[in-house]
Amino acid sequence: MGQLNHSVVTHFFILGISDDPELHVPIFLLVLFIYLTTIVGNTTILLLVCLDLQLHTPMYFFLGNLAIVDISSSTVSLHNILIIFVTGDRSVSYVNCLSQMFFFGAFIGTELQFLMVMSYDRYVAVCNPLRYTVIMSSRVCFLLAMLCWVASHLQCLPFVILVSGFSCYRSNVINHFFCDLMPLLKLSCSDTTVLEILFLVEGLLFFNVIPFLITFTPYVFIIVAILKIPSNTGKRKAFYTCSSHLTVVILLYVILMCQYMRPVTEESMDSNKLFSLFNTAAIPILNPLIYSLNNKDVKSALRRRWRHFHKTY
Repeated sequence: MGQLNHSVVTHFFILGISDDPELHVPIFLLVLFIYLTTIVGNTTILLLVCLDLQLHTPMYFFLGNLAIVDISSSTVSLHNILIIFVTGDRSVSYVNCLSQMFFFGAFIGTELQFLMVMSYDRYVAVCNPLRYTVIMSSRVCFLLAMLCWVASHLQCLPFVILVSGFSCYRSNVINHFFCDLMPLLKLSCSDTTVLEILFLVEGLLFFNVIPFLITFTPYVFIIVAILKIPSNTGKRKAFYTCSSHLTVVILLYVILMCQYMRPVTEESMDSNKLFSLFNTAAIPILNPLIYSLNNKDVKSALRRRWRHFHKTY
């Protein structure tokens, strides 16, 4: 397609994951299964955290927020695949495309912020257990949660403002399954120097390096504190408490760096779609599977809610 004037581009067309018709049904069923699993798993965790008084602790408060983030990010990114299969409509309006790009980036940023806060929560619980309830008070937890939500959304605003100022596009066909920043950057025939610098500085520092350092630094102190525990049982319990969070953090950062910290070329776009699919589909499932449903407190809460349901009905 030839060069398009910005005023003409009222819609973009989502190319999707694959053009092979034989793969459409398997991809749809896989995405539908992953999406429903994400919604059911994270909604279950969110309801348990809200309804069960024994889960009204800082750790589960942040897990509840993380469940909201995972539901939101999955819905923003995966619904295009389902809509394309059901309706065959690959078009998305210009405004909706920018909105999708903004909210997806904001939710990814929010997830990184909450993982950062959760590492601090684990640090206080392991290294300063006697003052845990004082340091991680309800007011502090609420302020930290609000900071995560607000800061991550504000960080994404400059990107959307700059993209909205693009004067033209080489094509209105997006080689992705949703409106992400990198495919739009590839399509633009405007000067993208400022956006690329912003992406390198803000994206690298505020979405990767700084959260990465703040998230992993407490674990240095946590490991030191755990090694000082005389009881082997105590060591195993402390490591078990932190290992799930650390596993998800490492996996998420590896995926993000592979996805976004590479040159934008036509060849890299197809592989980026695979990283994005894994990021948007697999990571949200890890919250209920690794963090929560594999946790004794959550299992006990689930049994209590189930017994209460049977008694009521």
